[in-house]
Formats: sequence, structure tokens, C-alpha cells
Amino acid sequence: MKAMILCAGLGTRLRPFTERWPKPAMPFLGQPLFRYHLEVLRAAGARAVGINTHHLPDVMEATARAECGRVGLPLHVAHEPVIQGTGGGIRGLRDFLSGDEFLVFNGDILFPVDLRPVVEAHRASGAAATMVLLPMPAHEKYAAVELDEEQRVRRIAGHGPGGEGLSPWHFTGVHVMSPRVFDFMSPEGPEDINRNVYVRMMEAGLPVRGHVVRTYWSDLGTPSRYLSTVRDVLSGRVDLEGMPPRGEGNYRMHPSAHLGGARVDGPAWFDAGCFLEEGVRVGASVAVGPGVRVGQGARLERCAVLEGTEIPPGEELVEVMAWGAHRIPAPLSA
Repeated sequence: MKAMILCAGLGTRLRPFTERWPKPAMPFLGQPLFRYHLEVLRAAGARAVGINTHHLPDVMEATARAECGRVGLPLHVAHEPVIQGTGGGIRGLRDFLSGDEFLVFNGDILFPVDLRPVVEAHRASGAAATMVLLPMPAHEKYAAVELDEEQRVRRIAGHGPGGEGLSPWHFTGVHVMSPRVFDFMSPEGPEDINRNVYVRMMEAGLPVRGHVVRTYWSDLGTPSRYLSTVRDVLSGRVDLEGMPPRGEGNYRMHPSAHLGGARVDGPAWFDAGCFLEEGVRVGASVAVGPGVRVGQGARLERCAVLEGTEIPPGEELVEVMAWGAHRIPAPLSA
């Protein structure tokens, strides 16, 4: 089985951080977000991976090649000089993906899900595509995917044939597809897989199914959501592969991190080569990136400090993301 990770987005809601990293290459607790995607896809049976690039293509490709190289997965790259949307992005890897069912995974989510049952159910159903769904998150305004009683998708974000007695669900950004989807794509130009391609398929009578899972999912598309996800992982709400165990304190740290005389309440994460001077206070939900220096008497609380940033003595960071001179508010919801 092959897989595609969608990597061409602009990341406008995460600027200025996405002026340095495309979203799938963003650092997250010691490794690129892309690495977490690979773990999920490898566990599901993916043996080769494709990506599309547009924004910061050299950074994205270098990250993907390094991460695929770590685990011995071949990588196929399709560059989009003009961004093509999700449908156009998948179409751009048609030659790579055709031949069997394949997985598609959004590059800007954290979703440590077991996809093996989803793949098995997709194959057994004979569906042309399967959308992986969750119960609609509370207090969010995501567009709904509506299912009938037989778990067939009948409407997506208000588009599609519809029907009676439909139930709304949240789309995770993960699909299982058969090569039949390519027959319903436009020959060129940007298009959306959900609102354009799947609607054509449904109207032609091809089955698009929903598969509901109940596990942790997060969209890291804004500073607040990024920081909320840091909090969820550090507090133990979700376990991730590759995270070092907790030490004697309520924190995890790279062996080269230097905490000095800092007071750490935690939970917190300290990455490679970070250096905390005397009198630093570290509260809950704090992620300190590689090469960060935190000056004497600074206070960190519910924040993420990205690589190479210097925090001056006495500065207080509370519910912010920090990188270089940037301090971006990231208020957390309860």
C-alpha cells in the first residue's frame, strides 16, 4: 500500500512560524510533525510515501526525505508551482498512487490512530473512498460530513445529493481511496477532493463511505491549537511514539538539555541543547525547543519556545508561542 501526505498548504494562520517551516515540517516536541504522520502510515501498512509541495518546497522536501530515510520508506515528490488544492494535489501523484487502494493524510494534524481496521473495512465494503470521521468536536465550527444509516456519505459541507435522517460528523483529514477517484477529477486546475471530486462520485452513484473512530485528534493550524496540543501530550492525554520517558521530575528532556537551577513544576519538555539560567520558573504545559536560552529569572507558563530563541532575563511568557523576536498570543481554552 502507498500513502500520500498533503504538504502544499500555505500555513497562513500559523505565520510567522510558517515563514520558516511548512506546517508538516513544524517542530513539535522534539521532532517534525511529519514524523508522527509516518508512524501512523507505516503501522497501517504503507510501504512508500508521496508528498506534494508548494510553500517552502526545499524545506518540505528535505524534511520528508530525512524522515523517510530514517525509516527506510521510498519518497515520491510532486511540486506544484501553482497550488492545486487537495483534489489537484492527489491528482498530481496519480502515476505514483494508481494500482491499488492508497491512504491520504493531511499534513497539519496530530492523529495517532490505528488505521488498519479502517483499511480492512474499506476493502470489505467495496467503496470508492472512505473518509475517516470523528464525533463533531464541541465548540468548533467545522463543516460537517453527513452520513445515512448505512454509513454512506451523502453530503459534505452542504454539497452532495443529501437525503433524510442524516447524521453530522467531523472529517479528520484522512482518507482511504481506490484508484476510481481519479476518473472523477478534472484534467487540470485546482479542486477540492471533498467538495468537488467526492460530490461528483456520489452523484454518479459511486459509494463514498464514512468510518467513525473515537480517538485523539488535533488540528495544529493556529497558535492556540498548537499550544493546546502541546498541553494534551505533556499532560498525558495522548501518548506519542518516540517521546522520552519522564525523569524524576514532572518533565521530559533531551540528554543535552541544561536546566541549571531552574524550578520546574511541569509538565514540560526540554529539547536538545536548550539552556536555562538560574532562577528560571517553568510552570505547566511548557515546550522549550532546541538551542533555546532562557535568561535568569524568566518565567514560562503554558507556552512553546521554538528553536534558537533567546528569552531575556526576567521576561514572562504566558500563553504565547515564541520564536526569535516574535511573541504570538496563543490563549488556551479550558
